[in-house]
Amino acid sequence: MSGDVTRILAAAARGEFPPMDGGTTVVPQPDRRDAGVLAFTAHSVVFADVDPAWVRAELAATGSDPLAASMNPGFLVRLMTRTGRRMNTVDLLTVADALPGPPPLELREIEDPEHPRVARALKYRDDVRVWAADGGVLILGRGVAGRWEAAVEVDEAVRHRGLGRALATAARHLTPGGVVWAQQSPGNARSVRTFQAAGYRPVASEALLTAA
Repeated sequence: MSGDVTRILAAAARGEFPPMDGGTTVVPQPDRRDAGVLAFTAHSVVFADVDPAWVRAELAATGSDPLAASMNPGFLVRLMTRTGRRMNTVDLLTVADALPGPPPLELREIEDPEHPRVARALKYRDDVRVWAADGGVLILGRGVAGRWEAAVEVDEAVRHRGLGRALATAARHLTPGGVVWAQQSPGNARSVRTFQAAGYRPVASEALLTAA
């Protein structure tokens, strides 16, 4: 398997995945900001500016099942040390096709760059836009390899009313791209259910490394 992470992600969004051969592909970072690891079914992709031979030696040294070695904590720690980066968690990476027409709920855009949610999003994404609904927020921006990514926040007082699903669906209407991506922590089952109810398909697990 060859190519860069941009093409790999575009293919995955179409349902075309790396070969299930237990292998690991190493490709360069798409830019200075983003590096990490994607674990598809029986194939991993490391997108970082590191020597492929070093990656394979470190994966073998974990002693893990080769199908799981790229998400082994020991390997991820060594990759962070090698690159001088850090990470927050391993996420479930999901994707959904764009939808036509306006979103299914009333939204008002927040254009203040000093707004806390806007400022935080700008650390991880470009071209960030943020919309507020009564009790929730939708964030849309260009993340890894320029892909459009969505995140939602719902106030505790209005949970269990379908607002999270409506916001996740709204992102499908508002994305300028053909698809929109979203990450959820696997332990946050509520978020996983919300995005899947809004039509987002599981694609891979992702460990995103950010500048320390």
